[in-house]
Amino acid sequence: MTGPGSAHDVGFGPYTVLDLHELPEDGKGFELEDGWLIEVAAGSRHTWAARNLSRIIEAAATRFGAAVTVCDGGEWEINTPAGIRKPDIFVIPREVARAVIIDESPKVIPGREVLLAVEVVSPGGSSERNDRVRKVGEYAAVGISQYWIVDHHPSPRVQVLKLGEHGYTATTAVIAGMTLTSEIEADKSFEVSFDPAALLEF
Repeated sequence: MTGPGSAHDVGFGPYTVLDLHELPEDGKGFELEDGWLIEVAAGSRHTWAARNLSRIIEAAATRFGAAVTVCDGGEWEINTPAGIRKPDIFVIPREVARAVIIDESPKVIPGREVLLAVEVVSPGGSSERNDRVRKVGEYAAVGISQYWIVDHHPSPRVQVLKLGEHGYTATTAVIAGMTLTSEIEADKSFEVSFDPAALLEF
């Protein structure tokens, strides 16, 4: 990759969190993995699916009265053993979000504070293997109780991974036309229930 905002503008690595944040637009298009900058690009279909799912989760949390904030990876980031990750969607307690926004502390959210992480897979993209393999271990290591892997092509489906004593256990993927139901642990646990087909609805 070349041009403005590329990893080449920083140097030859390895890189730090400071290098990431010195990139144009605060490094929004990159994650930091083992000291290297990894581009996280998303197409319009990917972005739309993430946007719809974020609204579904937020509506469910509101309905149950959970004091949580639903974040997106464009503006928010978390730390893992590998470095800095920007899940497409993640849920954190409201007081953690308040500290980030009002007090600006911490600027990078500890992964252990995340209640749910969601990655929307871009098929064939450089980040697909990370979403399906690498991040499964990373998110389990910091104790994120649920990790959802979302596919939007050729049709929407969602796989829920739940944390147990020995890492994540994957459930059968829920496809369009079926209903996914999962309970998210929070100050007031809340149930998210939807048909994956809704992720591409207008």
